[in-house]
Amino acid sequence: MQTDDGGRLVFASQFDAVPDAALGFGWEDHPMGHYTTVLGSLDEFEKGRLSIVDDDPKHYCHSNVFAVASRSEPYEKVAVGKNLEYVIEAIRAEGTSSWMGANHDEFVVLLDGEVTITFVEPGAGAIAEGKDGTQRLLRDPAGRKMGRVFLKRGHQALLPKGAAYQFTAARPSVLIQQTIAGDLTRQKWAEICAS
Repeated sequence: MQTDDGGRLVFASQFDAVPDAALGFGWEDHPMGHYTTVLGSLDEFEKGRLSIVDDDPKHYCHSNVFAVASRSEPYEKVAVGKNLEYVIEAIRAEGTSSWMGANHDEFVVLLDGEVTITFVEPGAGAIAEGKDGTQRLLRDPAGRKMGRVFLKRGHQALLPKGAAYQFTAARPSVLIQQTIAGDLTRQKWAEICAS
């Protein structure tokens, strides 16, 4: 493992990322280029770019989850990707979240920082039936403790259907969460997308 001048982790090999050459930027001159993947963080990230191979760039947009999280309130769930009813949400984890749960499995990946997830049985009626997306519980869960998961950068966790969960982060961190769009999902496409 290597670090760059700014102390960021840098992984360098031919297989880490798609080179500019493979996207039509100098392939003829350099068929086997040098590849570098630089991991972003909440404190230091770069705006990305679109590299469209064979289509009109006007059909696409992108956003940077670190840029979205840097402008978000703690535990605000901002959609950064959407496929039918499913969304990927960028979440700034900071302090302790409300208790939440869902009627379907959700999935979370920590991109920066450290986060603890505490799981508790929610108790009867705490999670509304037939409602999609993450739900904020109206009261603390009354059931038995189910355990905790401690996440560091790159770790992932399942947020199981019907379980109450709470995030805790001692310092600002960044999560992405896969779920179904719901009442807590903020869709700010005009604010977050670059094309």
